[in-house]
Amino acid sequence: MVLAFTLFFGDWTFGSYYYKKYVMLLNHIMSTYKHPSVFISNGILMGAGAGFFMNGRFRIVTENTVFAMPETQIGLFPDAGASYFLSRLPGFYAEYIGLTGTRLDGIEMAACGLATHFVSSKNLRKLEESLNKIDTDDPSIIDMVINQHAENPSLREGCSLLKSDTIDRCFSEGSVEEIITSLEQEVAVDQKDWISAAIKTMKQASPTNLKIFLRSIRQGRNQTYKECIQREYIMFSHAMRRTITGDVFESVAAKLIDKTGSPKWDPPTLAQVTDEMLDKCFKPIKDESWLHLNLPSEKNIISEALISARL
Repeated sequence: MVLAFTLFFGDWTFGSYYYKKYVMLLNHIMSTYKHPSVFISNGILMGAGAGFFMNGRFRIVTENTVFAMPETQIGLFPDAGASYFLSRLPGFYAEYIGLTGTRLDGIEMAACGLATHFVSSKNLRKLEESLNKIDTDDPSIIDMVINQHAENPSLREGCSLLKSDTIDRCFSEGSVEEIITSLEQEVAVDQKDWISAAIKTMKQASPTNLKIFLRSIRQGRNQTYKECIQREYIMFSHAMRRTITGDVFESVAAKLIDKTGSPKWDPPTLAQVTDEMLDKCFKPIKDESWLHLNLPSEKNIISEALISARL
């Protein structure tokens, strides 16, 4: 939708404005909402949808839930608060998820902390009925009700969480190039399919956005949620403006218009993406038509939500 705004109107500020108003502002509203919220996912969680879900006090998943942040494959970077909620995962699991776009099931989400509860899909209706019967915003009571329907299933064999030693060793490296080199050294010793898949996926992804994400996630570990989404808004605006690359638009053209399925990234290699180029994507845009992301204070949050709902 955001890309459609930019492509249709031919002005990058339209996409930037839509992203600001309907993604980042909404995320901020949900993250500062004082009453505990219960979010349930029984399907796909990707991109902005995943970002919204992560603002729930209680985040319930099922065996049908699939989570992924595959943006680097489409010429962008994990956003919608991803540099905050992914960076809070154990070790360097965030780098693995964001750089490779690997998919997690509901059990894995609950195990790593992306979800708070796992409930079988067949029990969702009973859970909703139980929640509808209580008249309280006491988190402990809500948690107790959810736990009456929750399960604690075992991780499947081959789950990425069971490979944390290798993931931490490789994805803690200082650059994308060093991460790939470390993975290649691992696979040379031990021919594991998941390592080969990670290398292949990263080499197919947008070099620029791999580097943007790595810097973003590393900064996110030391920032508040508000600081993360403000920075991600700046980064996204640069993507719409094509400050250093038009990879996201190239990806749309390759997959939806030309149907080649093989976008030509620009720059095409990691070596050509310099620190000076990346610096530009993290600085506010000096353009009178660009609007800063001024997030409302908590006392104005409800009025801002009502205004957004009318637009």
